Amino acid sequence: MRAAPVRGLPGLLAALMLAALATVWLPAPRADAATDVSTVAAALREGPVYVDPAASGQLSAAEADALAAKIEKADKPVFVAVLPADYPTQDLFRNLRTATGVTGLYAIRLGDRFDARADSAVMSRSAVQNLVAGVQGVSDANTQLNEFTDRALTSVHGSAPASWGGGTDGGRVPTGALIAVGAIAVVGGAGAYAVVRRNRRREEEERRAALERLRMVVDEDITAFGEELDRLDFHPAEAGADDAMRADYERALDAYEQAKSYMAEARRPEDVRAVTQSLEGGRFSLAVLAARREGRPVPERRAPCFFDPRHGPSVADAAWTPAGGAPREVPVCKADWMRLAGGEEPAVREVETEYGRRPYWDAGPAYGPWAGGYFGGGLLPGLLVGTVLGSMMASPGYGAAYGTGYGYSGGYDGGDVSGADFDPGDFGGGFGDGGGGDFGGGGGDFGGGF
Repeated sequence: MRAAPVRGLPGLLAALMLAALATVWLPAPRADAATDVSTVAAALREGPVYVDPAASGQLSAAEADALAAKIEKADKPVFVAVLPADYPTQDLFRNLRTATGVTGLYAIRLGDRFDARADSAVMSRSAVQNLVAGVQGVSDANTQLNEFTDRALTSVHGSAPASWGGGTDGGRVPTGALIAVGAIAVVGGAGAYAVVRRNRRREEEERRAALERLRMVVDEDITAFGEELDRLDFHPAEAGADDAMRADYERALDAYEQAKSYMAEARRPEDVRAVTQSLEGGRFSLAVLAARREGRPVPERRAPCFFDPRHGPSVADAAWTPAGGAPREVPVCKADWMRLAGGEEPAVREVETEYGRRPYWDAGPAYGPWAGGYFGGGLLPGLLVGTVLGSMMASPGYGAAYGTGYGYSGGYDGGDVSGADFDPGDFGGGFGDGGGGDFGGGGGDFGGGF
């Protein structure tokens, strides 16, 4: 059998090259095409700023380019959309976040109105509210958006999405386009690998930083438990000591040593849960031992004091309402129960944050494993509803990376592609209710604000 003639090969190659070049030369979609949320989202996946054709009078092309360059240079996941005043607002933020699919901070100028939302892993609700409030009185779109962006870039977490890699040089065919067409598979594979490596490196860096923040708090817990052991001043051979007391004391000592060992071996924030579990068990053993020595009934196993687990096992449940939240029953120690009954504030465990000392439930996602070790799986979510930590833990992806629901970061950092896996509460509420308002509320769009 004769081989097929090769004269058809040049024609085939030419056809393939023309097809490839057609994709390179394909003109960008017309700016005056019908604009829906998908169109806006597609543009934001390619760059940080989108200006609707009907709103081009608010922000010029040069101003939009300058704003985009600023965001890209900062390497932060900040998305800005400028839309006409009559653009539909029903679930606008939620739908845009879903369609874009990237964890980040989303700001929208709608006519002369302005609002923003963010994934809680990127920026807290209170921070978004404060940023929005700070620019609400600015009427000029360019000034308002730049002021908002300048302030946001100093505090937003995460990095710019990898899809913002660059443009097409004004629609012209780049030099070496024919070679690039042939190398797409290789370059694409290398690029994907680089993105994965970058994301993993960033996640590990953030985990290490979170663990260091936790280490100080956990060391305080371990030290406090050691001091409790010393104050108890129990000696296994003392008069009146029996085998049950000695067993309680042995369990408390084991818990102390375990906690120190677990913390020394901790490499990730979620490892801290084993430490606080040991401390919780050790404190209960001490409470049982104290009851036996004093001739009191052995106490039932209860959760630690919600306000500060160092207070030891709780003795009752008391009504408590967090700032801006709904009332709930929380386990409290005797001292805090008496304070609440007398109209006083409980002795709350505060920790250091970038905003100063705050209660642990308002200190960020790293404290999820710490609190989860003390309060276990079923109890903790109900206790934390309406708090910063509770809102983060309510996110569908919060524990995706760790499988416990009390992991560190929620699985997605700023700039990561998460698709529709995000907390809808972070993007709920009405447009113009002040940067998120009551995210658990609703009230429909335009239910307040403007």
